[in-house]
Amino acid sequence: MATFISWDCRGFMSKSSELKYIINKHHPACIAVQETYLKTDKHYIRNYKIFSKHHNRDRASGGVAILAANYIPSMPLTLNTNLQAVAIRIQMQSLVTVCSLYLPPNDRVSRTDLNNLISQLPSPFIILGDLNGHSPFWGSTDANSRGLQIEQLLADHNLCLLNSDEKTHFHLPTRTFHSVNLPICSPFLLPFFSLTVDNDLYNSDHFPLIITDNRHYPTNSYRPPKYVLNAANWQKFTSLANINSDTIKSSSIEQALSYIVNTIIEAADSSIPKTSGKRKRQNKPWWNAECQQAYKIQRKAWGIFRRYPTTQNFINFKKSRAESRKIQRRSRRASWRKFISGITSTFSSRQLWSKVKKASGVSNSNAISVLTHNGQTISSLKGIADSIASTLAYTCSSQNYPRQILNNKINAEKQKLNFNSRTNFSYNGSFSFLEFQSCLTSVHDSSPGPDSITYSMIKHLTTETQDALLHFYNRIWQE
Repeated sequence: MATFISWDCRGFMSKSSELKYIINKHHPACIAVQETYLKTDKHYIRNYKIFSKHHNRDRASGGVAILAANYIPSMPLTLNTNLQAVAIRIQMQSLVTVCSLYLPPNDRVSRTDLNNLISQLPSPFIILGDLNGHSPFWGSTDANSRGLQIEQLLADHNLCLLNSDEKTHFHLPTRTFHSVNLPICSPFLLPFFSLTVDNDLYNSDHFPLIITDNRHYPTNSYRPPKYVLNAANWQKFTSLANINSDTIKSSSIEQALSYIVNTIIEAADSSIPKTSGKRKRQNKPWWNAECQQAYKIQRKAWGIFRRYPTTQNFINFKKSRAESRKIQRRSRRASWRKFISGITSTFSSRQLWSKVKKASGVSNSNAISVLTHNGQTISSLKGIADSIASTLAYTCSSQNYPRQILNNKINAEKQKLNFNSRTNFSYNGSFSFLEFQSCLTSVHDSSPGPDSITYSMIKHLTTETQDALLHFYNRIWQE
């Protein structure tokens, strides 16, 4: 299953902490946000690529954005519209178009603009947004002109509405609940999608909408577990990773290899912890126990008000929310000062730039993009990998060589090679233990091969085991 989220956050930067909480809770493939109040594209959320459109006003207001998970192929969709809308295509079972739309309550929206937007969205699509329309059709007590306009849009384009009577907005002055956030989709998607509404406002006045795609989707959010070398019990590892040199000498190369790998990995599994394999959670380094307690009190006060909507309970909720915000601002300030005070004159340039990048939220994006090749859209992970591989194979193939080089290559390959050599040449000799140790001192832990054995593991083997391993290397070299 995959999850989409729609949320009118009323300030992307001010609600970034709440947005991270929502991501950690629901692990969405895609998030459509409205009223972002952004004027620049310099914003960042870990593991997500952001596509945004700002509202053209002197002050930051309105605005929409879509956050797409890095591990799912996606591509932006260019929209020619005056509406506050942004769209992408994202790979689920197939390519699905997701549009984040905000229609301000006091703006006049023409029927032509809405029809034009629908015509630009490749099917199947889903529109997630705050449309500010009221209609009994989706649970309102009355209808306004925007609601009638949306009803007509649904009928004209044969679209489906996922809402029934869920309340998605809390009007603070009147303490009333309304349904103004609407997910609208193509008929093809309706049997697979289901809607639930989160019961927390997350310091906005809109509840997040959680749309679940109930089809089986093998997401790539799981990463292979890795050994946490900094937390290894090396003494235990060294005692367990004993390789018998006699076994190395008496077995075939393949049997000896299997024996060595199994011995080292079994020792590593018993003495070195592994990562969970799940992707990293959204980090809030300033969040502490005091913030957690204040937020818990705020949520409890909100729950009491929802069950018993009295004036006193509403006042208690507003007080607890104000207190929680004050504690979070204080914690952020203290965390920032501690972060800055940690920069000293003894810092290397690498450490300094690492701190600067963390402070500014700069991160290398490793998002997977949908490819277009020979006019064909390639969006599956396997299809993207195959397309890149075939392009590299063609680029590196001999058919791209200049004619002169190709002729030389053909003539050279016709000559029969003579593998006979004097055995006393230095490069024909066995590797010495001194050479082995010299290599180990110059290498650092990088990504291991398929056997998951790292340089640190080899370094922490006993001298006798290292000598047996060297004998195995020499057997490979000689045989």
